[in-house]
Amino acid sequence: MNVRIGLIGYGVGGRLFHAPYITAARDCEFAGIVTRSPDRVAQARADHPGVPVYGSLGEMTAAGLDAVTVSTPPRTRRELVLEAVGLGLAVLADKPFAPSAQAGRELVEAAEAAGVLLNVFHNRRWDADIVTARKVLDSGALGAVTRLDLRCDQDDPSTLEAGPDGGLLRDLGSHVVDQALHLLGPARQVFAQLDESVLASGKTDVGFTITIVHDGGTHSHVSASKVNGLESRELRLLGEQGSYVSDYRDVQVDAIRTGQFPAQARDTWGYEQEVRWGVLAAGGKRRPVPSEQGDYTALYEAFAQAVRSGSGGPVPALEGVAVLEVLDAARRSAQTGQVVSI
Repeated sequence: MNVRIGLIGYGVGGRLFHAPYITAARDCEFAGIVTRSPDRVAQARADHPGVPVYGSLGEMTAAGLDAVTVSTPPRTRRELVLEAVGLGLAVLADKPFAPSAQAGRELVEAAEAAGVLLNVFHNRRWDADIVTARKVLDSGALGAVTRLDLRCDQDDPSTLEAGPDGGLLRDLGSHVVDQALHLLGPARQVFAQLDESVLASGKTDVGFTITIVHDGGTHSHVSASKVNGLESRELRLLGEQGSYVSDYRDVQVDAIRTGQFPAQARDTWGYEQEVRWGVLAAGGKRRPVPSEQGDYTALYEAFAQAVRSGSGGPVPALEGVAVLEVLDAARRSAQTGQVVSI
């Protein structure tokens, strides 16, 4: 029997990052959408005519549900996660799933007390560039890895969530920090700078650079912007025997924005074009590395399997807490000018 998954929220996240992948995932049934905005209700019904739209989580749960994805603005996520946990539902919460690491631990404790699965939607682990970099790492071609550079610049100021509950650190910072931890392991120390602007909703961090020292002694350097007119994604892995560099596009999002969907062509979905393949320089030679498949559908399929089997899931909530610990430390570091230990 398929796992019945409902979606709370139908903004950019719900429309582009969740609904297409729930629809495409094996063993998943897209059971419903919760949204109240008349425009978004109309959009949801037009995009998914066979999926019922509800006004509340309670209504959707009463119709039959096994799990729910929470994809609403950050300030509302905590209460919705707690409501879903209280209803006995497995939860996949958008990032950041809590305003702080401590608040994240409280959600973990609530889920454990209720005996339900709680995962975080760190989908960017399933980006083609990260999956390919993971394969390069695992191949041993670089030898002992010493450094990771990750840059994610988007020319997209309209999606910056302003004010004290928003900011780029919580937005793109959640992604690039999780990618760094995914590739190099847990963080030990953090040093950061934030670029801040005073916007209509208040002071907002609009860019950042973060240095992370990982438990194994490697270090990563991650940065992002949204308001500087830049459009760039770059990944650099440095090791004792060489380097790997890529500048992939955001291939899955770009495809969906042009009307393509993973359910239409799973076998060819999420690959970078050959002209943009990364380059491995090792052993005195340079060679392009074919793109691995990036597919957020795999996250949903692993989540559904965990709901059915009782396993930990693809991104257990404690891994989301680890990301929040780095984000909290980055903010403290930017405020004090000091290195912060985790």
